[in-house]
Amino acid sequence: MNNAPVDHREGAPTDPAHVRSLGDDVFLIDTRMGGYESITSSYLIRSSRPCLVETGSALSAPIVVEELAGLGIGSSDLATIVVTHIHLDHAGGVGDLASAFPEATIVVHERGARHLADPARLVASARQVFGDDMDRLFGELLATPADRITALADVGEVDLGGGRRLEAFHNPGHASHHIGLLDSQTGDLYTGDAAGVYVPQTQQVRPATPPPDFSLEQTLDSLERMRQTRPTRLLFSHFGPVSDVEAILDASVAELQYWVEGVRLARSTSPDLDHAIAMVRERDRVRNPSYYGDEETHERFEALSSIAANVSGISRWLDQTQS
Repeated sequence: MNNAPVDHREGAPTDPAHVRSLGDDVFLIDTRMGGYESITSSYLIRSSRPCLVETGSALSAPIVVEELAGLGIGSSDLATIVVTHIHLDHAGGVGDLASAFPEATIVVHERGARHLADPARLVASARQVFGDDMDRLFGELLATPADRITALADVGEVDLGGGRRLEAFHNPGHASHHIGLLDSQTGDLYTGDAAGVYVPQTQQVRPATPPPDFSLEQTLDSLERMRQTRPTRLLFSHFGPVSDVEAILDASVAELQYWVEGVRLARSTSPDLDHAIAMVRERDRVRNPSYYGDEETHERFEALSSIAANVSGISRWLDQTQS
């Protein structure tokens, strides 16, 4: 590893604004997606085989490389890069980071592996959804050499060295290729988007139900699977660590059911998607006044996980279940 000066004391961040020590050689890195702070996390596990969980977007890759250097991780030091799924806020920087860390193996669920090796279809799909915001928020996902990619089946492991490992399990519902990752030493569970989006400013969890893969049944099953791992802490990709595991998982279930109920109610009065979005937004505003009372927080999380996208995903799932 390189000789960059690093403060190794428990709880002492390398950069107080953007990197935070979570103990046990785990560090949160704020990837600052689209210029927003405290919205998207990468995590470094600085074990004897250092591992990065989530890359952030392609536009965040230089930030992540810089912060890793500040944590003592040079270009030849990173052993593994793992993504919970291939959405561009989680895996958009994989190609850039694979180039920056040529010794690192890239780990992803087998259903997502081909899209990292040949991202053209994924990028085109994202561009259709996000339009001009694609360039502002994410940038282009670069291809990763196929021989650098390890594709996990529905269960697997990532070796962190010294007997420590990440235990991976298929965790669909948000995306068909989503995985959960449990640290065998700490009990930390890397949630990706499977438990929704955690808003630290208001200490609440919000749904992440975009098209095309959202399934209520699979998401609820995945939440139960996460609960059964008995994690000590949830490490959200959006955003940060949560220790009150049971309460947050309960809240995630409740929010999912509330949003699905709202979309069903809206569709019973009109088939128009814009009507459903407006109705769900109003219900959400009444239910979560503190979230809407903080304009800056609302703006950044709406950019990440918009009501329109969440309602569209739920509506698509309802169409499929009713056909």
